Amino acid sequence: MEFRAQAAGSQALTAIATDALIVVLSAGEAKAQQLAPALASLLNDALKSGDLALKTGRTLYIHRPAGVKAQRLVFVVAADTGAKAFKAAVGAGYAAIKQGGAKQVVVASAFEAALGATHAQALVAALSDAAYVYRHTKPSAPAAPMLAKATLAVADAKAAKAVGEGLARGQAVAAGVELARECANRPANHATPSFLAAEAKKLAKAHGFKCEVLERKDCEKLGMGSFLAVSQGSEQPPKFIVLRYEGAAKTAAPIVLVGKGITFDTGGISIKPSAEMDEMKFDMGGAASVLGTFRALGELKPRVNVVGLIPSCENMPDGRAIKPGDVVTSMSGQTIEILNTDAEGRLILCDALTYAERFKPAAVVDIATLTGACVIALGHHRSGLFSADDALAASLQAAGDESFDLAWRMPLDDEYEEALKSNFADMGNVGGRAGGAITAAMFLKKFTAKYPWAHLDIAGTAWKSGAAKGATGRPVPLLTHFVLSKAR
Repeated sequence: MEFRAQAAGSQALTAIATDALIVVLSAGEAKAQQLAPALASLLNDALKSGDLALKTGRTLYIHRPAGVKAQRLVFVVAADTGAKAFKAAVGAGYAAIKQGGAKQVVVASAFEAALGATHAQALVAALSDAAYVYRHTKPSAPAAPMLAKATLAVADAKAAKAVGEGLARGQAVAAGVELARECANRPANHATPSFLAAEAKKLAKAHGFKCEVLERKDCEKLGMGSFLAVSQGSEQPPKFIVLRYEGAAKTAAPIVLVGKGITFDTGGISIKPSAEMDEMKFDMGGAASVLGTFRALGELKPRVNVVGLIPSCENMPDGRAIKPGDVVTSMSGQTIEILNTDAEGRLILCDALTYAERFKPAAVVDIATLTGACVIALGHHRSGLFSADDALAASLQAAGDESFDLAWRMPLDDEYEEALKSNFADMGNVGGRAGGAITAAMFLKKFTAKYPWAHLDIAGTAWKSGAAKGATGRPVPLLTHFVLSKAR
């Protein structure tokens, strides 16, 4: 889809010839709406007749509106003039025309305040999300929407330039989100560890990244006993993927992103209930988000160095699989008693976190669909954010706010570590049920003493269940904005 900005103030909107015009209004501010006479007349008539109310989410579709060159007109009401509300309104407005024949759309606001770069990013996010259709294993999927071009109308040329920069960033993030969704949506017999490795190599070739894939023997030489223990019950060979984006001087310490790449999680010997187990193909959402973020970096080319680490394997139960009570030795040399084989994500991440030390990173962020406990704590709106570094946590929180990809900081008090004590190893891989998301983060923290570290638990945000089942592509927007904030 093509996105562009156009200088066309509210008075000029009626003269724009387009398939559809979406006008975003602000809830409860009838007197503040800035509109040309023809549009104002249509709006006032709709308000008087009760066909539209200035309440959040309300829409009105008008076909062949009088005095307006656009063939279709949609009024949609946003909760306020902020970018987050604008995104929701654009999505609702587009839904009113999605099934029709519109190939191009112009979006404008009746706000007194000018639209900015964040509104532009919101526009791209809303329309790109609406246009995505998964069809890799479903050729019978409905055709993608016809929309090919979207224009954001702003007051003048100066505003158009600023908004244009926001559109460019938004398109890069949207491309990353789409890649992450596409990878995570594929079934596990397609999206194997080898598939992730191939996608990483494809990205590297397309955008000039460096890519290395460590095989089982390489991991054995490095002493990745914890990662390999998880993989030993599967016929699929494990892959440890290393991506490098070098946008700054070689001496600049990189940001390291570590993505959990369990391409299917049965739970192993501690097998999961069969209900909804199919959704465990999404357990590589962290890995998908790292690939998606690199896709965005390839478009934006910021002056920063970034390393992506993806430990990838399946967690399967067979005669070679790890058992509850087994003790393994991690790459760090610390031993781990495996009390629950379904707590496998932390077992592959801990070796990746140790491997990250060699890059002398400025910061390390791991991303994982790690615990159901985080879903219970935060639901599906915010990812869990864990970090003992206040500055790093604040930076990630701000990136989430800016990108509408929200996170919530959770505690890491030392007392939670007590739950991981073991009589037979340096630590157990699980604590009790209480505070499960926190004790999982405390486990990972034991492998991060040499650099600033944060953990994002995306178990509640990486995919949706039910009728809307599918990957969301989160937290690619958060991660991309975070990395961009570190560019020089």
